[in-house]
Amino acid sequence: MNTWSHTTVLLNEAVDALVTDPQGQYVDATFGRGGHACLLLQRLAPAGRLLAYDKDPEALAEAARIADARFSIRHQGFAAIGELPPGSVAGVLMDLGISSPQIDNPARGFSFRADGPLDMRMDPTRGQSAAEWLAVADQGQIAEVIREYGEERFAGAIAKAIVSRRQERGPVAGTAELAELVAGAVKTREPGQNPATRTFQAVRIFVNAELEELEQALTASLHVLQPGGRLVVISFHSLEDRIVKQFIARHAKAVVDRRAPFAEPAPALLRALARVRPGAAEVAANPRARSAIMRVAERTDVPVPASLHQRREPPPGRPGGGGARGGGGAGGGAGAGMTRLSIVLLVAVIVSALYLVRVQYDSRRLFTELHRAVAEAHLLDTEHSRLQVEKRAEATSLRVEKLAQGKLAMRTVTPAITEYVNAPAALPAASAASTPGGRP
Repeated sequence: MNTWSHTTVLLNEAVDALVTDPQGQYVDATFGRGGHACLLLQRLAPAGRLLAYDKDPEALAEAARIADARFSIRHQGFAAIGELPPGSVAGVLMDLGISSPQIDNPARGFSFRADGPLDMRMDPTRGQSAAEWLAVADQGQIAEVIREYGEERFAGAIAKAIVSRRQERGPVAGTAELAELVAGAVKTREPGQNPATRTFQAVRIFVNAELEELEQALTASLHVLQPGGRLVVISFHSLEDRIVKQFIARHAKAVVDRRAPFAEPAPALLRALARVRPGAAEVAANPRARSAIMRVAERTDVPVPASLHQRREPPPGRPGGGGARGGGGAGGGAGAGMTRLSIVLLVAVIVSALYLVRVQYDSRRLFTELHRAVAEAHLLDTEHSRLQVEKRAEATSLRVEKLAQGKLAMRTVTPAITEYVNAPAALPAASAASTPGGRP
């Protein structure tokens, strides 16, 4: 028996928000070490029931100590709540993340505080460990996981260091070694935080497909909750809380069908009730509670639309891995919805294609008219140049004629000028008369 203890976060707040009918059936989707479950059983009437889920064998061993006929547990991830009958549950509680015993036990490989095997699996009996994945993943995959799930800006440098270490000395096998590699690759450190914190979070989330399973479990809760049933989710980092926040916001408002904009909006499936943070006293007593956020929503009496029906299968556990996370629902409802959606998309594509053809035709017509206008402008410019040349030539001849007239007008005609002008014509006649064959 180990000595690692666990302090349940927001214990009373979560149970108070969850239980509305002591005789109802409730789901603790993440049993952990049973803190919420034990208080829930105290609040339930003899007719009440509590069904728990957990993938960790150590959690199952802890649950075996509960001797209460109203309680049962299943060795499954919480996405499996979708297997329950529709409208059969009065409340679903999800306490996300990892428990203190999982962090504190070096053999589980979740923490860099003590050296241990690099495992990080919630269920060590199934799936691929963190060390096994890091031994075969390429640099791009590692960088993507660390960047997306750890929000680490030095993801590229960290991935490069891991792959280089693998090529030089073999795969990384221990938590201390991975933490050392990350510390060497991270250029700046956040105050009060180990540089390996984001990388360990990212690898853990990826190995256990935590975010994919959370999305499936939230959608499944819409099906299994009865009208008035409560959904209570406690998250510990921004990636989880963002998913929960957006899920509740999306289903807590009326939805307008864009295919029929004048139709009545589809009524909301949830009613958002509360957002709760731990008090100062709880954070002082349990520092790990400082980042916790609890969101509470209530199921309305609106039936789940066919588009949300899905196959209840565990997620594939790989981002972009191609496993089915949705699909055909019972009774062909989802198939019919997909058919309608396909028709709408086809019509949209056809309309878009026709619009593009019309735009191209108009563009070509405008281009032709522009080309014609440019040619006409060129002709006008040429004609204008020719007229300018002719105008300049005409102006030159007029100036010459005027100048000549001006020059002639400067001299007065005298008898001497007249005699001079007429002299060449009289001179030959006089010469002939004076020389009839010899001297005079």
